[in-house]
Amino acid sequence: MPKLTHRGVGMTSQRTRNRLIERLREQGIANQQILDVMAMTPRHLFVDEALAHRAYEDTALPIGHSQTISQPYIVARMTELLMGHEAPERVLEVGTGSGYQTAILAQLVKEVFTVERISALLEQARTRFRTLGLKSVRHRHDDGHIGWADRGPFDGILCTASPRQVPEALVEQLRIGGRLVIPVGGDEQHLHVITRTEAGFDDEIIEPVRFVPLVGGRS
Repeated sequence: MPKLTHRGVGMTSQRTRNRLIERLREQGIANQQILDVMAMTPRHLFVDEALAHRAYEDTALPIGHSQTISQPYIVARMTELLMGHEAPERVLEVGTGSGYQTAILAQLVKEVFTVERISALLEQARTRFRTLGLKSVRHRHDDGHIGWADRGPFDGILCTASPRQVPEALVEQLRIGGRLVIPVGGDEQHLHVITRTEAGFDDEIIEPVRFVPLVGGRS
């Protein structure tokens, strides 16, 4: 998997990052590869400079356009659920946002395809990918509800916003054995892992979560 060309150590100490990783471990994140990647990924590059001092807190932060960069625990948890027992090679991300979750995935899987409906956010994320030397990321400005059918099927799909119901297009773009990790709901949301099987789909509810809504269209 690719290594970052820019780790950003200096603006924040590795000790600060390590404290976050210890907290994630205490909260039950067990995949050491994910923890290692998160320890070396400069989260402060994915938020506004005014919030950079809070980048290694275990909290979601605003990134503009009524969107957020997810809490590190949630990033780690969803990534761990996506990876499962057999690491996927081709992953679709719905909701690029700041690009932080994308960057984590790009260091763990062979190919990441990411869709974002807000063009300004996607342009910022593309700049960050170039800065970090992440060449395995393919991006698209589009409505996340429809996924990216002509690049599927995917081994895994990760959605970073919450629809009220699971979009049919997303589950249909999973290969047999593939997993969709997605928050679902309105005022009350739960994280789901949906696995495509030969017979249909298995849906496992993991835990309560809070995400921005998955909005249709493009802007």
